[in-house]
Amino acid sequence: MANPTDDELKQVYADTKTIAVVGASNDPKKPGHNIPAYLQTQGYKIIPVNPKGGEIFGEPVRASLADVDESIDVVDVFRPSEETPEIAREAVKAGAKVLWLQTGIQSDEAERIAREGGLTVVMNTCMGATHRRLGLGPGPD
Repeated sequence: MANPTDDELKQVYADTKTIAVVGASNDPKKPGHNIPAYLQTQGYKIIPVNPKGGEIFGEPVRASLADVDESIDVVDVFRPSEETPEIAREAVKAGAKVLWLQTGIQSDEAERIAREGGLTVVMNTCMGATHRRLGLGPGPD
């Protein structure tokens, strides 16, 4: 299926307060760091998810989506496509509204799981660059 329209994407951003970032990274050279860091500057609460633990973006890192004990609007994924079906299952269980697979990440199975669970799905698209393209902010560096 196609990604949401620009109007639908604008609504996703408008409705989003909390973004769980699966594959969040402490390495500023990685998109899993600079994209969520940018989104945080735009007023979104970022919940980093990475089994390595620690702290990223001033937030405690959760080992998995199951460890997030607050409402999640978007699950933003920086992991290989083959890992996304399980992430989609976890996103459905967590009650997320959107599964967002970053640039280069696509999975028909993850899409099916998420859609059947009632989630909006965006694939192979950068959440930061789209924020800029839609005129919602300056975009990540």
